[in-house]
Order: sequence, then C-alpha cells, then structure tokens
Amino acid sequence: MSIKVGDKVRFLSEVGGGIVKKIINKDTVAVEDEDGFEVPVLARECVVIETDDYNLKRKTADTSKATTANSVPEPNITTPDITSNPMETREGEILNVLLAYVPTDIKAISSTSFETYLVNDSNYYLYYNYLSAEGKAWRSRAYGLIAPNTKLFLEEFTKEILNELEHVAVQLIAFKDSKSFMLKPAVSVELRVDTIKFYKLHTFRESVFFQDPSLIYDIVKNNQPTKQVYVSAQEIEEALFEKKEADSRPAATPIVKRVIKNEIVEVDLHIDELLDSTANMSHKEILDYQLGKFREALDEYKEKKGQKIVFIHGKGDGVLRKAILEELRYKYKTYPSQDASFKEYGFGATMVTIK
Repeated sequence: MSIKVGDKVRFLSEVGGGIVKKIINKDTVAVEDEDGFEVPVLARECVVIETDDYNLKRKTADTSKATTANSVPEPNITTPDITSNPMETREGEILNVLLAYVPTDIKAISSTSFETYLVNDSNYYLYYNYLSAEGKAWRSRAYGLIAPNTKLFLEEFTKEILNELEHVAVQLIAFKDSKSFMLKPAVSVELRVDTIKFYKLHTFRESVFFQDPSLIYDIVKNNQPTKQVYVSAQEIEEALFEKKEADSRPAATPIVKRVIKNEIVEVDLHIDELLDSTANMSHKEILDYQLGKFREALDEYKEKKGQKIVFIHGKGDGVLRKAILEELRYKYKTYPSQDASFKEYGFGATMVTIK
C-alpha cells in the first residue's frame, strides 16, 4: 500500500510517528511529528495506521444513516485495488487481525452511534466475512478484501440493534499477490460481544489504530485464532449444584504412606506428607493430627505381634518426638521402643515393636 499525504503513520525503527505532509521523492516522505516538526523519513520505515481512503464506501458519521432496529443491514462489499508490491513490515509476517467498535461521539456515549472496523495488522491481503448470528443461522454484515497493514470500515449502527451483535463471527483467508508467502490456515472465529460495554465510557480505550477510544477484540493474535470461553447460565447453575453436592459429602480421610523395608513398616509423620495444606491450623491442631496418625498405625498392626514400625518424625525442635514418647510411656507401655537406625534416619525416627 503506497503512502499518501494525510496518512497517519508510525515508525518502524524508532518510537513515534505522525501525519504525512508531503512526498519528497519516491523513497522519502515528510512526516509531521507530535511537536509540529516535519521530519524526512524513508517510506519503507513507515507503517500506515490511518488513512482517508482506506475503504471505498465509507459512510459518514450521520446517525440518521446508521443501522436501526427497523432496518436490515445491506452487506458492505469492499474490494480494494491489489498492488503486487504493498508496503510490508518485519513483524507483519505474523498474522494479527482485530475487530474494533468506535463511538462516533465519545462525549455522548449514551446516545452515539458506533462504527465497526476490521484491522489487518499484517503483510497479508485478507478475504473477510463479518457475520452476526440469527438463532442457529448467520447473516453476512460485510465481506470483501482488506489490504495489508490497514483498517477497513465495515458498518455503522445504533444501540437499537445491539442485541443483533451479541454473537458475531469473522472468517478470513490470508494471501499475498504475485509473491511467495507462508501459508496461513483459514480462520473462523466466533465472538460473544458484551453489549453492556457500549454503555460504559471506560471500556473504550486508546490504541495505536485509532485517534478515538475504541473497544477492540482480537480475532487472530500472533498467528493463532482466538478462542472465547462462553459459559451459559444453565452451565453455571449446574456447576454450582455439583459443587454444593460435593461440599455436602464427607471429606476423604488422607491415607498415611506405608513403606515396608526388610519387613519394617515406615510411617512418615511429617505434616507435609499427611496434608496438602495446613492453612488456618494452629500448632496444637497440627500436632494432634500427627498423633492421630501415629495411633492409627499402631492400631492397624496391633494383631501382628513382633511387627516393627518406624515413625519418622524429624529432628526439628523435638515436640513431636516428645509427644510420641509420652504416648508410648502411658498408652502403649507394653510396646518396646528405641531410636531407629541412626545410619538411615539420623535422630529423626523412633522404632516401635508390637507386643
């Protein structure tokens, strides 16, 4: 796409951009920056982000011509001229396509009409089809061809038809003319448009593509078609019901790990081996839980006389070890106990023999 006087451009090799004021020669243009200075820039170092004639049938911002609830929109068909040498950018080899909604009067958000644009931020021509759902069927609202690194006006509408735009889709086929290119898959993306956002000023944001704030949806981002997760009210209700049922069921009792080595049973009483989380548990509650698992293990093997069980409690500050020895001294005084093998467990385990 050639650069013309009046185009708004951004620079490739540095931050900034501006408005093209004149064509110096076939390779160089004069760009007026934000400070009002005209800067000579190589045309190949500029990307057009806004131009006065990027579409052939652009409507005016007259709300009397906007689509209303009583009118059926005629598809906007646009076919720009194809040039075999459009301006390309290095990052433009990655496909990025966006759908944008722009208020015609951002200061009157409650009554303004809106314009719909397709933004092609890539080096590819795109055959496009913009549709809205009608029950299980679809209606084309605009279709045609959009040039590389440009944006295209699709339609203007008023809030009376917002319900028609709750479920829209964009289909795309990417290609280059008269040159080889990396093949891009055909794209078909459905979007759920939150129509409530059209009543809220803060949802329209500044972007590099428009001078006015806009509401933008990604169609293709970094070569990947976007996927929206849409959950119906019925699915939410079913999920909440299932959660309520799950919460009413008794919690499963964690199973203490049992490891048998040379006929000796190992029981690890470290709390992180017993529970996934100890959030909101006091030190006493944690200790009581560990002692409960100690008692469960002894009760499990009480009929197996001579069985040796090693309880791994860790060295730490010795609180759990002391509590275990107290249990053995008063509740299980018939069960002999001793420090487990120092070679295997250090000072962090106690071995109990069932009698």
